[in-house]
Amino acid sequence: MPEDTTKGCCLPGSEASHGSESAKRLGWHEYFMSVAHLISRRATCTRGHIGAVIVKDHSILSTGYNGAPAGLPHCNDSNCRIYRTTHPDGTVEENCVNTIHAEINAIAQAAKHGVAIRDSDIYITASPCIHCLKVLINVGIKTIYYDKPYKIEHIDELLRLSGIRLVQVDMLTIQKD
Repeated sequence: MPEDTTKGCCLPGSEASHGSESAKRLGWHEYFMSVAHLISRRATCTRGHIGAVIVKDHSILSTGYNGAPAGLPHCNDSNCRIYRTTHPDGTVEENCVNTIHAEINAIAQAAKHGVAIRDSDIYITASPCIHCLKVLINVGIKTIYYDKPYKIEHIDELLRLSGIRLVQVDMLTIQKD
């Protein structure tokens, strides 16, 4: 009978197990934020690619990325319809009429499939806009983890009043370690 020569990462004496010290296991924050970045690659918005992952008890409940509603045309150079709003401090924000933000898509996917997300956390590749934050408050998200800041000064007061935690998971810093 031939000798079993199968080697794997979990078998004692395998080549892979000797090199495991050099391969760093991802922590939970890095893992979920990496998933959010991967999901952002599905985004159809021409202005930015954002991904979101809703998590509870270290399990992924739902994901979303920014883009047009299912079955509708994606944005391109000719049909990206921008509207402008002015914040009380005078800054102007531009949004596309055609695009649903990643956080809202993740919430919609959970609702579509009957997945309860109350008391969950969300990982987003950029901090939420004020409109998405209001929806995250209403669905009961406890902590928002984000990689890149996006107009955080506009959401400070809502964060304070709501009690939702906003925590940066800086992927560039983590990847350098």
